[in-house]
Amino acid sequence: MSDVFDAKAFLKTVTSQPGVYRMYDAGGTVIYVGKAKDLKKRLSSYFRSNLASRKTEALVALIAQIDVTVTHTETEALLLEHNYIKLYQPRYNVLLRDDKSYPFIFLSGDTHPRLAMHRGAKHAKGEYFGPFPNGYAVRETLALLQKIFPIRQCENSVYRNRSRPCLQYQIGRCLGPCVAGLVSEEEYAQQVEYVRLFLAGKDDQVLTQLIARMEKASQNLEFEEAARIRDQIQAVRRVTEKQFVSNTGDDLDVIGVAFDAGMACVHVLFIRQGKVLGSRSYFPKVPGGTELGEVVETFVGQFYLQGSQMRTLPGEILLDFNLGDKTLLADSLSELAGRRINVQTKPRGDRARYLKLARTNAATALTTKLSQQSTIHQRLQALAGVLELPAVKRMECFDISHTMGEQTVASCVVFDSNGPLRAEYRRYNITGITPGDDYAAMNQVLRRRYGKAIDDNKIPDVILIDGGKGQLAQAKAVFAELDVPWDKHHPLLLGVAKGSDRKAGLETLFFEPEGEGFSLPPDSPALHVIQHIRDESHDHAISGHRKKTGESEEHQLA
Repeated sequence: MSDVFDAKAFLKTVTSQPGVYRMYDAGGTVIYVGKAKDLKKRLSSYFRSNLASRKTEALVALIAQIDVTVTHTETEALLLEHNYIKLYQPRYNVLLRDDKSYPFIFLSGDTHPRLAMHRGAKHAKGEYFGPFPNGYAVRETLALLQKIFPIRQCENSVYRNRSRPCLQYQIGRCLGPCVAGLVSEEEYAQQVEYVRLFLAGKDDQVLTQLIARMEKASQNLEFEEAARIRDQIQAVRRVTEKQFVSNTGDDLDVIGVAFDAGMACVHVLFIRQGKVLGSRSYFPKVPGGTELGEVVETFVGQFYLQGSQMRTLPGEILLDFNLGDKTLLADSLSELAGRRINVQTKPRGDRARYLKLARTNAATALTTKLSQQSTIHQRLQALAGVLELPAVKRMECFDISHTMGEQTVASCVVFDSNGPLRAEYRRYNITGITPGDDYAAMNQVLRRRYGKAIDDNKIPDVILIDGGKGQLAQAKAVFAELDVPWDKHHPLLLGVAKGSDRKAGLETLFFEPEGEGFSLPPDSPALHVIQHIRDESHDHAISGHRKKTGESEEHQLA
């Protein structure tokens, strides 16, 4: 690809229609993706003598090629732009780093419906309630529902194979539909209907029906049944009293923004049926010199239009910033949803208070993040000093988990200069080894991870091997045999072993598999970052192993 870009000749070929453009550097890497109502006018603005910012100057200096895709409408251009941003992850675009889909509560369509957490495509027959900000919020809600409305939460494979009621039935957390005669079809269906109404925000209807049933039971002298329903009514009231509820029953996403020291925090508050389901803070990757308006506009577009983020849309989105393309965004979201989606930037009344709450949460989260980053930076600088490296910009750590040699899973976690990069965490199912052979497992995962081409910016400065001398020897052997196009000598391989009683602070570190290791003081910042990434890797491996074990047990029961 040519290093010299002839902008004048290129602009003669550009149309004035709407579309998307991709800018490449001399190495053929996409460095920026943008959209335009008028491609010729927008692209010409990059090559004026008075550019808008230093960021734009730096971008233009790197351009070696521009590709253009013409679209029929601005809406098509907006959708295509965000798909390209997700695909190419250009360095000069604002990037939404957390692309994980949001969880929902799933009420199945079975004869005896069950409640469960669900992520991803909604193929299964049933009803979906949410989205919730994270898995913890879903699990907390499911636990609450189980106490108030005891319908089953077990997998179908378990449900079909029960001959006796389980512990959940014994402690009053399930009505036991798996065993004939424990609960009538009518009673179970009634509890399912209560759950449906409760999750839809119709608490008043639930209470009205329960009160009527309690009074009827009392009139029929069914005092035990009346007492049980009374307890259920009190439980529902306790929950609704604690919830932050809007009287209007709105479906809203409220987005507050904070920007400081080159870092942005976007806080999203989820309100469904007038109830706050929770919230989540995002820290998009922001290129230096980026204006706040571009941060907000790009984040909102990626949040709602990219891949797994194309979630159930609310009827209204409240924004803490006046977008230039607000109408285009609203039209695009409305087209996707098949109904009108309003984007509001100057709300009043309760909506203004929601926005103030989101803004406050964004500012608080940003302050905390900046403080944490300062700590991470200090720890990584200390580690670089201990390891005699110029800097530690990227670390990767490996751990192995299994039960008696079965269902072996290896984990790899990644830290950069800002701490954990959870989007890059990986798990590897280990196969074809002798059960319990941790050395062979480590050998396999390292070959799979590093025995291929790696981008220069993804080559770790330090690779931490949890397990001590033996595991470090495996890592050294693997790297000695690697035949790869990147510099395999760049990463420093470091083994870490816990003391005999496995207490934190007694770790021994090894540069080589032979000879004595060395220890760091318990209050050493370098040791703290090693413990942090080691613990992350350990937890990631164990959670993967438990998931795999659970799937295996479910398959055996089926």
